[in-house]
Amino acid sequence: MRVLVTGGAGYVGSVSVEALVAAGHEVVVLDDLSRGHRAAVVDGARLVEGSYGDAPLLRAVLAATPVDAVLHCAARSLVGESVENPALYYRENVGGGVTLLEGLREAGVRRLVFSSTAAVYGEPTSLPIREDAALAPINPYGETKRSFEGALRWYAGAYGLRSVSLRYFNVAGASERNGEVHDPETHLIPNVLRAVLGLRALTVFGTDYATPDGTCIRDYIHVEDLARAHLLALDATAPDDPRTSGPDGAASALALNLGNGGGFSVREVLAAAELATGAAIPHGIGPRRPGDPPVLVADAARAREVLGWRPERPDLAEIVASAWAWQQDHPAGYPD
Repeated sequence: MRVLVTGGAGYVGSVSVEALVAAGHEVVVLDDLSRGHRAAVVDGARLVEGSYGDAPLLRAVLAATPVDAVLHCAARSLVGESVENPALYYRENVGGGVTLLEGLREAGVRRLVFSSTAAVYGEPTSLPIREDAALAPINPYGETKRSFEGALRWYAGAYGLRSVSLRYFNVAGASERNGEVHDPETHLIPNVLRAVLGLRALTVFGTDYATPDGTCIRDYIHVEDLARAHLLALDATAPDDPRTSGPDGAASALALNLGNGGGFSVREVLAAAELATGAAIPHGIGPRRPGDPPVLVADAARAREVLGWRPERPDLAEIVASAWAWQQDHPAGYPD
């Protein structure tokens, strides 16, 4: 299968490209390298530098290398930035997303997997979160992801686009080749590891939540488990596949949660990092942050049923250890 991966030079995208190439697929990466890294693109994949929201470029890419399906991993994804600059998020995540869909429609591409987010749920009223929970995002980032998922549903009915949206909370860990390098870095596990190296101060926000150890609980999945889910979801978009077909056999849009199920607390992350690094994690204690729910955990039962997916690397200690091993091997990140 020939697959176009938007954002394929980024953290999630690059590990997914690794998995696609290893499975024998032909891969074209489209990435403007604003957040990604040229060196993260594995040999065997072709990198085109540019944005999925650039209609003439997208048209040229699809004309030069016709593709069977698209894995859409490119998007703005910082919650704070989305609140400060919602125009940027609507312009790129929604406007750029529709440009992508129109380019695919023009080229006759009818298969897409969207690397979405559980932020579309907002603050849930029941846990674990199921796919039928209300979509009520509380920031522009989540809202723009919900908007694009909505576009996928309408494009299915009108234009025959089969799609799978994968909703997940926190991705962590690393493959042997690729790891997590963001600027700024907002994710807990890489920031915990940076604290060990003395590269940043770490604050635990709130230790008085109604959880077993008083700190927030969040769902984490290994980035290689996510990559495997992307490949399984691409298979589900095949023509006439019943998983992306409506009752009449027409194309439909499917949304599935990914997660470990039970979640891990901030203190458990610190303990896993101490085990991986052999060092105490320097950190301070701060007040709760507004809008931080005590627990956010997804119900991934439907992904198991529909895709046959379940996390193969669910252990928090293994997730953190893989991130630490990659950081030790790449102390300066990527060469570019």
